[in-house]
Amino acid sequence: MEIFYSSKFKRSFRKLPKELAMVIDERINIFSDKPFDNRLKTHRLGDRLKGLWSFSITHKHRIIFEFINGSNVRFIDIGDHRIYR
Repeated sequence: MEIFYSSKFKRSFRKLPKELAMVIDERINIFSDKPFDNRLKTHRLGDRLKGLWSFSITHKHRIIFEFINGSNVRFIDIGDHRIYR
């Protein structure tokens, strides 16, 4: 699986606390191997985010993404629950 990163994701990532970096790397590695691993709590989003998916980094932080071309994904945004607004 190839992961692409949107410019919004990159900007949001830089704003996160540095101590989250290791946890984020670990979760992205899990996601790369098995996107629907139970530890990630991957789920489909609805309403205005229909067509997008999300998985958990921590209890507070999430990554929003979309599947593209079958086996590839694009990370759209990362942050706390405010990213759903």
